[in-house]
Amino acid sequence: MRQPWRLDERGQRLLDFTLAGFLVFTAVAGTLLGGFVPLVGALCTLQFLPLFWRRTRPIASAAGVVTATSLQALAVDTPIWGQVAIPVTVYSVARFANARWGFAVLSVGFVGAAVASYDWLRPYSEGTGPTAYVSYFLTIAAIVSTAWALGTLGRTRAAYVDSLVERGERLEREAAQQAQLAAQDERARIAREMHDVVAHGLSVIVVQADGARYAAAKDPDAATRALDTISQTGRESLTEMRRMLGLLRSETGSGTAPQPGVQDLPHLVDEARAGGMPLEADLPDPMPTLPDGVALTVYRIAQEALSNVRKHAGVAQVRLTLLHDHGEVRLDVVDDGRGAAAIPDGKGLGLLGMRERVTVHGGTLTAGPVTGGGFRVSARIPA
Repeated sequence: MRQPWRLDERGQRLLDFTLAGFLVFTAVAGTLLGGFVPLVGALCTLQFLPLFWRRTRPIASAAGVVTATSLQALAVDTPIWGQVAIPVTVYSVARFANARWGFAVLSVGFVGAAVASYDWLRPYSEGTGPTAYVSYFLTIAAIVSTAWALGTLGRTRAAYVDSLVERGERLEREAAQQAQLAAQDERARIAREMHDVVAHGLSVIVVQADGARYAAAKDPDAATRALDTISQTGRESLTEMRRMLGLLRSETGSGTAPQPGVQDLPHLVDEARAGGMPLEADLPDPMPTLPDGVALTVYRIAQEALSNVRKHAGVAQVRLTLLHDHGEVRLDVVDDGRGAAAIPDGKGLGLLGMRERVTVHGGTLTAGPVTGGGFRVSARIPA
């Protein structure tokens, strides 16, 4: 999630220093140039100095400004330049403290508005009716209220943005964790299945070796055939072992049921059709002879692809194609439904599992929308 532009910590310090430094400079320069009497210049400086800490220590800064303003009410009966610190302080407390302190400083601002109206109009009390006092009070209170409202809005907006950013980061972490867990589960399942493949190969080797040993003396040709079978099975099993070495994990309960392969694809097609899927299959006859691991992968990809069609594509025409030539097996499952919209960008967890299987055997898998509507899963595996 793209985060909104904000001042970094260095920029915030620079802004606070610039604002407070400018106000202090005007107070000191005004005093030196004769614009302010020394007492007024000193009061303005005392009111502006706490603004250096308005962001990091808003409550302490507000206390300093309120104290200096109280001294002004005792010493001077007219508005001075230092009054600018009041709305800045109210905004800062409402923005950088919590709501309770924001209401507190707003109340202090209203009290200050009442005191200031009385103090500034007292020399003109003769002939001054209550309308003038009310007008002064409302004007000052409006300035204070506006500063408080802006600060409160800034605080709530910052909290909302922070919650959105945190939520986006949490969703990204959860998505990455889900993808990782899906890949781990798929690898564990592949490891269990390959355990059966390798165990089958080794059992064939043992049986053939025993048979060759007994047949060597009476039937040398039978022994030769057994040794050829041992050699071929051993190479296939060794290849599968090398491919799966990085994925095998200690697993219990691997199961002993025979694993399906390309020979079971017609049954898978019939099962899908029996479930009401309009499926057209283009399968070679006879079925190609593939290594057990590759045959299992082809079957699982077809199974998962048809399952995705059932779950996501709705009522759709489906075509399943299997080809085997030039040392490569190719499997395509294409539908004309709405699977592309149901699986955004082709990143469903089932597709992650299929890609894991194909990658193990050095192949490639592509999955994505088809021009004109629908979805395609295409696997290419060396075999």
